[in-house]
Amino acid sequence: QVQLVESGGGLVQAGGSLRLSCAASGRAFSNYSMGWFRQTPAKEREFVATISWKGGRTDYADSVKGRFAISRDNAKNTVYLQMNSLKPEDTAVYYCAASTMLGGTPSGPDYDYWGQGTQVTVSS
Repeated sequence: QVQLVESGGGLVQAGGSLRLSCAASGRAFSNYSMGWFRQTPAKEREFVATISWKGGRTDYADSVKGRFAISRDNAKNTVYLQMNSLKPEDTAVYYCAASTMLGGTPSGPDYDYWGQGTQVTVSS
């Protein structure tokens, strides 16, 4: 079992920045690739970013490329999502997730563990 707890969400103006954190506990964090997803009431869950187990490979949704950056610190059992140049359409609940697919994956069903989510609201 892996427990994931997100933090760092909040309210920010368009053009601003936030950094989300996801702290993991339980089984060895470095045995998992990690991902960030987001969801709004009007849309299905959407892939945002993924990072491989050692952090050497990352992938992003087209909608966030160049604005968001995923990173991890295996010594701290934490994955981060740095979000810059935020837009109102980035407003969502953001979830982190852990997968045994070590190279990372954009597919939600490939993830085994999920956090409870953190709300990000971007005002125009």
